[in-house]
Amino acid sequence: MKLAVRAAGETRDGYAYTGGKAFDANQPCVVLLHGALHDHSSWTLAARWFAHHGHAVLAPDLPGHGRSVGAPLASVEALAEWLLALLDAAGVAAASLVGHSMGSLIALEAAARAPERARHLVLVGTAYPMKVSAALLDAARDDPYAAIDSVNAFSHATFAAKPSYPGPGAWLHGGNRALMRRTHDAQRDTNLFVNDFNVCDRYTGGIAAAARVTCPATIVVGARDQMTFASEAAELAAALRARTVTLPCGHALMSEAPDALLAALRGAIVDS
Repeated sequence: MKLAVRAAGETRDGYAYTGGKAFDANQPCVVLLHGALHDHSSWTLAARWFAHHGHAVLAPDLPGHGRSVGAPLASVEALAEWLLALLDAAGVAAASLVGHSMGSLIALEAAARAPERARHLVLVGTAYPMKVSAALLDAARDDPYAAIDSVNAFSHATFAAKPSYPGPGAWLHGGNRALMRRTHDAQRDTNLFVNDFNVCDRYTGGIAAAARVTCPATIVVGARDQMTFASEAAELAAALRARTVTLPCGHALMSEAPDALLAALRGAIVDS
C-alpha cells in the first residue's frame, strides 16, 4: 500500500506491506518495523498471520529503504515522527508497535512521543544503548559489502531454516546478505550502512523515552544474539516494566525462530 506521508514539512511516498489483505483502519492495527538495511519482507510471516486474524497490518519500508522513496532519515527521533505521520496517513488512531533492532528504537521513541497512540510495545532483538563499533563504521565507509558480510555472520546462530518460515533448508546467510546488499545499493547518494548504524549508535534517549511509555511492553531477545546481547536489554526492560521473552536463536529472530517469535507476538498483542 502506498501512502503520502507528511513529516518535517515534507511529503514523500511511503510503502507499507499489509499482509496480503486489504487494509482496514477500523480493525486493531499492528505496525511491524524492520531493522537496519532491511525492508518490510523481514516481517512476512507475522504480517500475514495478523492480517488474516482480524488485524490491520502496516509493515512499512522506512524512508530510503525498499519501496519508500527519498533519502533515508538520520535519527531515531526523525524516524519516530515519520512513523506517527504514517499512522496519520493511514487513518490509524492507535496501534500496537513492534520493531526489530533499529526498528525497536523507533517504536520505543514513537510510543514515548505519543503514548495515547501505542496500544502495545514489542521490542525484538533490542538493546540500549545500541552502540556500534567505530571499526565497523570505518570499514563500512571503505567497503560496505565487507561490513554487510561481517554483520550477517554475527546476526545468525545457524545456517539453514528449520521446517517452517521461510522453508526447510533456506540459506539464511545468503538470503539476508542479498537483501542487505540490494537495500544498500538502491541508495546511490548515501552510504545506507553508515546511515542506519549511526542511527542506532547515536540514539541516547532510550531510558527517558521508556519513562513516558504507558502501554504494556514486551521485550523479545535471542539467547545467542551477538549483535544486541540479551543482557543489554535489561535496563530498558526494567524502565519499561516489560515482560522479557528469550528465544533460542541469534539476532535474526524472524527467520531463525519464526514460530516462537510469532507466538511471542501473539502473547504480547492478542492474549495480553
